[in-house]
Amino acid sequence: MMGKIQLNPGDTFTLSKTVSESDVYLFAGITGDFHPNHVNEAYMKESVYGTRIVHGALGVGFISAASSVALDHQSLRAVSAGYDHIRFIRAILIGDTITVKYTVESKDEEAMKTVADVQILNSKGEVCTVAKHIAKYFED
Repeated sequence: MMGKIQLNPGDTFTLSKTVSESDVYLFAGITGDFHPNHVNEAYMKESVYGTRIVHGALGVGFISAASSVALDHQSLRAVSAGYDHIRFIRAILIGDTITVKYTVESKDEEAMKTVADVQILNSKGEVCTVAKHIAKYFED
C-alpha cells in the first residue's frame, strides 16, 4: 500500500533570508554568470534599477530551499519534478531580506505529486518572483 502525502492544499511554509553580496558573487562563481547586471555597480548605477540585481536563477535556488522546508514536513521522500510559469516580476536587490512563501495548491495521491504556488517577496512585501513547483513523492 502506498503512503499518503501528508501535505494538503493550503499548507504554507516560509523561508526568509537577507541576500548578501557574497551570495551573488558565490553564485556567479559557481555558474560563471558574471554579467554586469549582477557584479558591476557602476554599470548598473545608470540603469532603471540604480544598483546591481540578484540573479533570477539564484532566486529559483531560494525557492528550492523553501520546497525542502515544506517537503521535510511529511514522511514520504520527494524530489523536485520541476518548476512551471517562473516569472521575474520585480528585481531582487542585494541587501533585500526576501521571504519565500510556498503554498501547496493541489495534491494528486494517485500520481504521487503536489503542486505549490510559490512567491518571493522583497523587504517591502512586493512580489519579485512567482512559480509553480511540482514535487514527486516515492516510497523506499
